[in-house]
Amino acid sequence: MSISIQDVEHVAKLARLELSEEEKQTFTGQLNAILKYAEQLNELDTDGVEPTSHVVPVSNVLREDVNRPSLPVEKVFLNAPEEEDGQFKVPAVLE
Repeated sequence: MSISIQDVEHVAKLARLELSEEEKQTFTGQLNAILKYAEQLNELDTDGVEPTSHVVPVSNVLREDVNRPSLPVEKVFLNAPEEEDGQFKVPAVLE
C-alpha cells in the first residue's frame, strides 16, 4: 500500500489545511516511509498469539463508588469567594 499526493490532498482538505506543493511531496514521502516500516510487522509469525488490547494486565484502579453523606452547605460556602441565595456567585461569562 502506498500514499499518493491525491491522498495527502484529501486528508489536508478534511483537516482544512492548506499545503504547498513542497509540503505535499514531503508528507507523501514521509507517510510512505511510515507505511513501509509498518509493513515489516507482516513478517512476524503471530500464529498462536492471542489478540489483546494491552501487553500487560490492566485492572481498574479507581475506588468503589459508595454513597456517603455530603458536606453541609454552610461548610461548602466557607471556601467560596462569593455566595448568593445558596449558590456560588461567579462573574458573568456572557454579555
